[in-house]
Amino acid sequence: MNLLSKYGDQILEAFWTTIQLTFFSAIGAVIIGVIVAAMRVSPVPVARFLGTAYVTVFRNTPLTLILLFCLFGLSQTLGVNLAKSDSPTFLTDNNFRLAVLGLSVYTAAFVCESLRSGINTVPVGQAEAGRSLGLSFAQNLRLIVLPQAFRAVTAPLGSVLIALTKNSTIAAVIGVSEASALMKKMIENEAAIFVVGGIFAVGFVILTLPMGLIFGKLSKRFEVSR
Repeated sequence: MNLLSKYGDQILEAFWTTIQLTFFSAIGAVIIGVIVAAMRVSPVPVARFLGTAYVTVFRNTPLTLILLFCLFGLSQTLGVNLAKSDSPTFLTDNNFRLAVLGLSVYTAAFVCESLRSGINTVPVGQAEAGRSLGLSFAQNLRLIVLPQAFRAVTAPLGSVLIALTKNSTIAAVIGVSEASALMKKMIENEAAIFVVGGIFAVGFVILTLPMGLIFGKLSKRFEVSR
């Protein structure tokens, strides 16, 4: 209780940063993942090659390296900054947005593969019917295939989101003040490693358990209504 009273506000702020990281990264990952999934099932060979290359590279590259590249490669070497340099909160905002970028491009590879497996569950006859009606590849994908694919992979996408929430802890390596960064600070300052670890373990369970329950119910609901 002493730790909670002493660090209570900081813990809430750190977990709020974790929630923001997860939320914005999830949006970015879904957008990029849908585009890459469309490339992987595209009739254009070059698009399929690029989509496959993207998934292969990012799925097999450690997330830590991707985040470090965003900071040292994009920001410090190439000068690609995602916040105004004259802002008093430049470092905090820039590091947060770079973390969102890194988490998005990494998680998008897993979103893509989940969606591609969902696309493969859609009967071929439905896509052929769309083409017979004069729909283009993009229209066929958007109106017929993807809606059914999302319903088929609701549970796997939920698992990806849960993994993203836990992966957000790696953002601490580039200076983002999220939950794991505060946990490290508390462990260094307090002689209560098990208590501190327990506090943050419970915090992440509170974040991820509702996600699993919600996506599980959605998966069952969509499965019944198919």
